[in-house]
Amino acid sequence: MLSADRVARLGVGDTIRPVRIVHELDGVRADTAPKQVLAAGHHLWQRWRAHPAYRPHDLLLGLDAGGIIPTLAVAWASESRYRIAWKVNLDLPEKLVFHEPHARRLEVFAYGRFTGQRILIVDDEITTGLTLINLVTALRDAGAEITGVLCLVEDTVGGGRELLEQYEVPLCVLTTL
Repeated sequence: MLSADRVARLGVGDTIRPVRIVHELDGVRADTAPKQVLAAGHHLWQRWRAHPAYRPHDLLLGLDAGGIIPTLAVAWASESRYRIAWKVNLDLPEKLVFHEPHARRLEVFAYGRFTGQRILIVDDEITTGLTLINLVTALRDAGAEITGVLCLVEDTVGGGRELLEQYEVPLCVLTTL
């Protein structure tokens, strides 16, 4: 459905994850056609709609930077509103802060009110699931309900799916490594 590979990161220290997941929508190895992005969004949305844990959402929340493209693709496919959590600390009210372990910049910020919202999280890949659990915890503490997590790629070496299951968060992916 979607090709992806593990690629070694060069010049990173001990605190940075040494592997990056590269997939055909990220534009790293080759040009990406808009129709590929739209098709992936439709496939991921259809897969989520058929998932046994499917529940409606009010808002998509994507993660900077890898989650931007899949979030837009799913937003177009589902005709959903979206927000992006950014690694930029802005002087805005109602700021939610969570951490992305094993990244150069650890803090990630989601802006706006989440109380009472049903949130469907979208990212490009899941490995350990730690970033997603940090986000889930912050959103729940802010009064949001998490309906699920959609990812283009699941890297099974990190146990992310199992971690999400412990927090009762369903995961839906297009490709598994």
